[in-house]
Amino acid sequence: MEETSKDIIIQYIESQGALFDTNKTKDIPFRLEQLRKLKNSILKNQKRIEDALWQDLHKSPEEAYLTEVSIVTGEIDHHIKHLKRWANPKRVSTPLHVLPSSSKIIYEPLGVSLIVAPWNYPFQLLINSLVGSISAGCCSILKPSPYTPTIAKVMEEMIKESFDSNYIATVQGGRATNKILFDQRFDVIFLTGSPSLGKIAMKAAAEHLTPVVLELGGKSPCIVDADANIDIAARRIAWGKLINAGQTCIAPDYLFAHHSIKDELLDKIVKNIKEMYGDDIKESRFYPRIVNQQALDRLAGYMQQGAIHSGGEIDEKEKFIAPTIIDNVTPDFPIMQEEIFGPILPVMTFEHLGETIEYINKNEKPLAFYYFGKNKKAKEVLTKSTSGGACINDTLMHITNHNLPFGGVGNSGMGKYHGQDSFLAFSNKRAVVTTPTWIDLPLKYVPFKYFKFIKKII
Repeated sequence: MEETSKDIIIQYIESQGALFDTNKTKDIPFRLEQLRKLKNSILKNQKRIEDALWQDLHKSPEEAYLTEVSIVTGEIDHHIKHLKRWANPKRVSTPLHVLPSSSKIIYEPLGVSLIVAPWNYPFQLLINSLVGSISAGCCSILKPSPYTPTIAKVMEEMIKESFDSNYIATVQGGRATNKILFDQRFDVIFLTGSPSLGKIAMKAAAEHLTPVVLELGGKSPCIVDADANIDIAARRIAWGKLINAGQTCIAPDYLFAHHSIKDELLDKIVKNIKEMYGDDIKESRFYPRIVNQQALDRLAGYMQQGAIHSGGEIDEKEKFIAPTIIDNVTPDFPIMQEEIFGPILPVMTFEHLGETIEYINKNEKPLAFYYFGKNKKAKEVLTKSTSGGACINDTLMHITNHNLPFGGVGNSGMGKYHGQDSFLAFSNKRAVVTTPTWIDLPLKYVPFKYFKFIKKII
């Protein structure tokens, strides 16, 4: 992927800043028109999007629609339906000592946004963030991942066909382009990626005191307790782990299985994998591929320790790794040191639930958390742990609800989006107090003649 020059990037930033200063993008009818235009462009190019995702990641059209296209079009519909209400000034109560003033919050766009997306859900994670930027009234510079070049080019062409570059523009490239972008001054940076990239972006943003929204990742635990419904747990874990061949930031990263049900659970996970993908999984059109050789080599290295329960097959030419369960894993293994991002599931056992909570809490805060068991214990687990999001007796599904915020905590990210939270991510909540002039109470003025009274009312 050819790097975008510094001159072009600066030109985009300056022209977008000039457009934003006209206040045109703040107009609600304008924002709604752009959201509809974006949706129409997606529908017009849906076949190209699906073909590109197949080319880059071997995603089936069905998976591409469910995990990428439909999430974005659903988000657009949600914003179109609710934007006027979200953008309306909100009256808030005014305490006695501030009367007769009135108070409200107005929502104003932050300005020119930079949106940087990763390769694993290259369409959804770039365009879904753009929905929030448009909705809030911002201008946007988009940076797709160079590791999925086909869809990156399709998105660039879509944006160019639908929007002027002084409103929304796409830049391409790798680390060199990222460095140029991070050195510039933006009004907000929205980045989805690894914690290491998040640190680079945050350090650069600090030079300009630019606010950041960081959607990162981490090792999302999955606990299956002794009293869980094993059939349901096995099916939902197999599904959640293998969507996009495990290259999902909220995939169950590792499994904690109660020792009494571990063997049954693992066997049933394997059974469900075969039911979903067939006996020859490499021939299944529903099973994606690893993004590149570097990622494949990293994943292959994880298979050198522990006992392979099932899977383990690798085809470098095809960039294929079979769904692999590794048993007898210990916390010191390399596979337990960083996010896996692939179709490998390491398994540890436990006897008492407190062991799992202690282990999870002493490591970095995860992006997602999955518990299979009775609701009473689930409440205990949630109370004693933390994560960006969580599912009880399921995986991944918290990302599908527009009414739930999505994001990390600590090492797994900062800031939330989806639905109204996307609108808020690109907005400034501006506090406004309006004070009448028909009366001017002397209470606040020096020399505070009514100080005793003031102390009673504040």
